[in-house]
Amino acid sequence: MRIALALTLAYLLFSMNTPAQTAAEFAETWEKEHVSDKLPSNVRHKDLQKYLEGLRKHGLKVDEVGRSVANREIYQVEWGKGPLKVFLWSQMHGDEPTATSALIDIFNILHKDRDKAWVKELEKTMTIRAVPMLNPDGAELYVRRNLQGIDINRDARNLQTPEANLLKKLREEWSPDIGFNLHNQNALTTAGPTNKQAAISFLVVYGDAQRTSTPGLERNKRLAAVMVQALANYIPQNIGRYDDEFTATAFGDNFSAWGTPVILIETGSLYGKDEMFLVKMNFIAIMTALRSIADGSEKTASPAAYEQLSGNSSGRLMSIVFRGANIVDRAGVIQSSSDIGLVLERRRAEMPSPATIRRIGDLSSYSGLVEYDASNFNVTGRNQPIKTDAAGELLFYSKSRQIDWTAADIEKQFPPDAIFSVGRFVKGESVVPKKAN
Repeated sequence: MRIALALTLAYLLFSMNTPAQTAAEFAETWEKEHVSDKLPSNVRHKDLQKYLEGLRKHGLKVDEVGRSVANREIYQVEWGKGPLKVFLWSQMHGDEPTATSALIDIFNILHKDRDKAWVKELEKTMTIRAVPMLNPDGAELYVRRNLQGIDINRDARNLQTPEANLLKKLREEWSPDIGFNLHNQNALTTAGPTNKQAAISFLVVYGDAQRTSTPGLERNKRLAAVMVQALANYIPQNIGRYDDEFTATAFGDNFSAWGTPVILIETGSLYGKDEMFLVKMNFIAIMTALRSIADGSEKTASPAAYEQLSGNSSGRLMSIVFRGANIVDRAGVIQSSSDIGLVLERRRAEMPSPATIRRIGDLSSYSGLVEYDASNFNVTGRNQPIKTDAAGELLFYSKSRQIDWTAADIEKQFPPDAIFSVGRFVKGESVVPKKAN
């Protein structure tokens, strides 16, 4: 009895002297101490190796744990000495890179700040292992699947890929208590039926179609809630809840079924913010969850902030909308006065992103991340007619000009007032007025 009382008093005294880190403090720490210095979409396997070598030199445990189809090394990083086992993995889809950089920053800062009281509490409470860039071949090509053309995240049962076999092996050998499955989602996903991008979405992943609850899943709801509350300081209208349909072949669902309840974090996009802002949001979210475990606050947290999230939605956003354009074919026929909605392809930041025409007509029920007033222009396709699913290569001509639309080389004979190509204006950007959002 006396021992129990002494331990309780010791814990209370420690808690009083160990102030909880706030979201703002985590943000400030990341700003000052992060080592990720490339936009995540530009990070290749060699860049990850450079990051990891930096961690290894600081004394962190970094091990090669497997190889990809193309024999690229796959690594695991470990930190902490506590009994609770936390396992995170990122970039099982090669073109979903944000969390890889966040993981590097998490380990770097935990090591650098290891003498701070709150970090010491994390260290004695948990052991953290992470596999950044599970799919290095896909990351190298910046594509979703591995070199076999298989979606690793749909290979949890068949285990046709070396990457999937490795991930399952790491779980079976260690039996983690909590899993964090880290992904990116479509940039045009919205937080509920709105025109607000879902910059971050969460899901507590059930292990069966019946949505059978467990103490671990209920704990994860509380963890998701504290992450939502932390991010609400920065992106209050841009947090969604990922679709919770059970997928029997997916790793998150199977991890939960195998005894490691999973939290899925899907990073989207946020117009006006670069990729590093979203790395910071991942850092704040994950560190807030870990801190709440270490200081015990998750046990009394309400899951309401997570449970009340609006579900992800889509179909209301376009990357770019040109409003009220006069669409002209090469026979000189004005086909219609229409809105033109375009969607940009996911590409590395260092590469241009081609645009595809997704919809034409009255798009008043859609919003563009960027919108232009094209009502004073005749618009024709640069290389092909303007139609759905055609390349978004557009020539803009003021309505006041006389143009021979049948000219063999119209672009040379009648230089356009503006040219939209490979996802941006390459001429006349200031000519077509941008609409205020």
